[in-house]
Parts: sequence; C-alpha cells; structure tokens
Amino acid sequence: MSSTTTTLPPAPAGSAGPAPSKAAVAEEGRIGLRANLRHIGALARRNLLQIKKDPESMFDVLLMPIVFIVLFVYVFGGSVGASLGGNRHDYVNYLVPGLMAMMGMNIAMAVGTGVNDDFRKGVMDRFRTMPIARSSVLIAKIVVELGRLMIATLILLTMGFALGMELNGSVFGLLGAVALAATFGAAIMWIFILLGLTMKTAQAVQGTAMLVLMPLQFGSSIFAPTQTMPGWLQAFTDYNPLSNLADAARALMQGKPVGDSVWWTLAWAAGITVVMAPLAVAKFRKKA
Repeated sequence: MSSTTTTLPPAPAGSAGPAPSKAAVAEEGRIGLRANLRHIGALARRNLLQIKKDPESMFDVLLMPIVFIVLFVYVFGGSVGASLGGNRHDYVNYLVPGLMAMMGMNIAMAVGTGVNDDFRKGVMDRFRTMPIARSSVLIAKIVVELGRLMIATLILLTMGFALGMELNGSVFGLLGAVALAATFGAAIMWIFILLGLTMKTAQAVQGTAMLVLMPLQFGSSIFAPTQTMPGWLQAFTDYNPLSNLADAARALMQGKPVGDSVWWTLAWAAGITVVMAPLAVAKFRKKA
C-alpha cells in the first residue's frame, strides 16, 4: 500500500522537536517495501549532503588508512615480518587484510556519534513525526557509512600495493574479502547506533567505544600472529570475531584455504544484526 511522505521544515539546532505523533506511528506499520526503500534513499541523500557541506568529516576516512599502514609497517614491520619468516614486505601482506577488519570498527564508531549528535540537535525528533519507517532512518545511516568504508578500503589497498603488497589469490578473492569486511562492518554499526541512542553525549559514545575497540583490535590477529601470546589471551583471540575476519580476509586475498573463518565471521555478523538491529530500532522509537 502506498503512502505519502510529508516534508517538514528542519528543526532549529538544539531544539528537541515534537514527540512522534500517533498518526506517524500508525502509518509506519502500513509502509510498503517500495516506499521504505524510497525513504532510505532520501535519507541517505540527506546524509551525503551533510558530508558535502562538511568535507572535514571525511578526514578520518581519507587519512586513517594511510596513517595506520605507514605507522605499523615502518615501526613494527621489520620485527613482526621477521617473526613471520620474511621481511617488511611480507608484513604488508599480513597487515592489510587485518586493517580491512579494523576499518569497519573505527568507522562504525562514527555512526554512533552521528546518531547521538542528530538527536541532540533535534533532527531525529523531526524524523519521528513523519510517516516513515523508523528503521529507514538508521539504515540510511549505515548505507552512507558503508560508502565511507569502501572509500577507506580503496585507499588502504592502494597504499598496500604501493608498499609492496602482493595479491597471490584471485581478484574474486580480493572482492570477497572486501565484501566480508563490509558485511561485518554493517553488523557492528548496529551496536554503535544503539550505543549512540543510549549515551547522553557524543563524547561518552567515543569514550565507551574506545574501551570496546582497543581490546578487540589488539587482542586479535590483526597486527601480529597470536602464537606468541599468553595462553589466556590466545583463548580470547580464538573467539574474537576480528581474528576470524582478519584470517578469512588473508586467506581469500592470498588464495589459501579459508577453513571455518568465513563462516564464523558471517555467523557473528548475522547474530549481531539479529540481536542489535531490533534493539536499536526500538530504542530509537522510544527515546525521549
């Protein structure tokens, strides 16, 4: 059944905006798939226009891959590369797939802070008065952030090849690694959206996110092999989804057997989405 979208004027910065009307909530249940997709497209365009007006918001996407790969290759590449039985160039082949897993986590944090900032400005309250699906607002955020993730991944791969990375597998393996990282990144974004809807300030979102990101990133196989880690830490890395994602991406890019790492990564992504997406939408609908 078709629906008509009512365009409302933007709320002034800092204003709370009106609460969701009963008509808007009722209309949400009658919105069809085509209308829902149209709403997602319109909201994604709104988010892209925000980036166009504030190009500095792209600095993290443009600079983060360059800073991380240069820093780790030239600071740790010699020693870690030797532990791998090679040199700094061998470490590039090991590091880049791991950084692909890391990019999604860091960019996902921006989703949480963005949602929190939109609520603080009253933008989300205006959206909740419109006859649109509540999920479309959040999905549009994820769509745009996935675009930012693809740009970061392209820059990372370009830097990797410039520093001597070799693609021993097929192009399809490379594309599969990128798709796997994007799938897991999209799932993680639901966690940070829920965090952004729960915390009071964007600073609180960032602080809490770092407490989550640091153990997951460094307690994994992203930067170094896990064989020399203490036994208790190895047990943690075995269940760390970032380790599964990094190992799967390496196997796909180097043309090696992927084992169960791909399936574990997809299982983690599906489980996180199934649990966190409904919680985030419910929190968005009820947030005062």
